[in-house]
Amino acid sequence: MKKSTIITTIAFAVTMLLSSNVNAQKFPDLDKSPMDMASYPNDYKDPAKLVRIIYSRPQLKGRELSTLIPEGKVWRTGANEAAEITFYKDVKLGDKKIKAGAYTLFLLPEKNACTVILSKDLNVWGSYTYKEANDVARLSIPVTEGTESLEAFSMVFTKADKGVVLNIGWDKVRVAIPFTE
Repeated sequence: MKKSTIITTIAFAVTMLLSSNVNAQKFPDLDKSPMDMASYPNDYKDPAKLVRIIYSRPQLKGRELSTLIPEGKVWRTGANEAAEITFYKDVKLGDKKIKAGAYTLFLLPEKNACTVILSKDLNVWGSYTYKEANDVARLSIPVTEGTESLEAFSMVFTKADKGVVLNIGWDKVRVAIPFTE
């Protein structure tokens, strides 16, 4: 190593040690409900994206799902911020045409069904400020039961004949939301 490189390296190290900005940095701990993303297609090299959802993944941790997501109350579809779904092409939810763009995805759990709600509100924390007047589309779909219990709330897209299905699972509850092109 050259003498000038060694002197530069030592000078940089001393400067960093004496800098008050280095000591002032405080980074937060890991989030208890980490953020995740699902997309279709899920190959990041594919430029023909149809849809992407960003959401946080709460975990059961011994709690009952019915207390975390009570029937009859609008839910943010995950933890922390409400899930944000982006469509890169126009799609349909049921008979309702959805223009390409970003929306918030809420769920309204019912006894044996779930109402899927797309809202034009963005950057929403939880569902505390949810306003039905800002709904873009709603669709009631059946809730099914899976064979295995999922500890962490999960989402994945799968291909359908004329679009995609957003599969949501937590504990043994499963919801399949169809989006058609």
